[in-house]
Amino acid sequence: MAKPEYYYGVHSVESLLELEPERVLTLFTLKGRDDQRLKNVLALAEPFGISVQQASRDKLEKLAGQPFHQGVVAAVRPHPVLNEQDLDAVLKQNPQALLLALDQVTDPHNLGACIRTAAAMGVEAVVVSRDRSASLTPTARKVAAGGAEKVKFIQVTNLARTLSHIKDEFNVRVVGTMLDEKALPVDKFDFTGTAVCVVMGAEDTGLRPITQSQCDQTVYIPMAGNLQSLNVSVATGMALYEACRQRNV
Repeated sequence: MAKPEYYYGVHSVESLLELEPERVLTLFTLKGRDDQRLKNVLALAEPFGISVQQASRDKLEKLAGQPFHQGVVAAVRPHPVLNEQDLDAVLKQNPQALLLALDQVTDPHNLGACIRTAAAMGVEAVVVSRDRSASLTPTARKVAAGGAEKVKFIQVTNLARTLSHIKDEFNVRVVGTMLDEKALPVDKFDFTGTAVCVVMGAEDTGLRPITQSQCDQTVYIPMAGNLQSLNVSVATGMALYEACRQRNV
């Protein structure tokens, strides 16, 4: 049996119990805790006969890998890693899917925040490269606050090649967020009609040239004052909100 993963935080564990309870092996709860939020978690677990063990704060911290576990940790059967074939399946099932691609975003907090926003804005899948990108660590799942169980997380070998493939095979329009001479204000780009993949770059380096080369259009977020950039998760939220607003009119 594969080594279990550990989810922590109330929102993350609740979402898992609501959507994929069959994956939960054991719940560890803080000894002596008896508040309503914990009772809600236990009520979700009870119908599935999930083992519940009380544990010390030190043990929970060891399982979670950090002290910010909110008194709840779940040992979970690992989810299969999704890849390029799974992305093809998403687009075959929904030819007008909204996708988010992250180009070398390495901070798990930023990844989790992007996934949380993606789930709220109806994104079908978040696509990252296997190398030089954050993965779905317990920290990323905690920050995603349940979003990681609602959006497909797909790791690909080569992001630029994957973008080229989905453009050719599925007519996906790829829109990159960066400020160049051809960039449009994000609200002037038409996100409707077909599948769209919004591509966000890392805060320090932005989109790599090889990724830029696959963008059908670049867009930017108009800002007042002298600000030149935003945190990648904030910028992702603003770009996805505009896409969602147009697509749901």
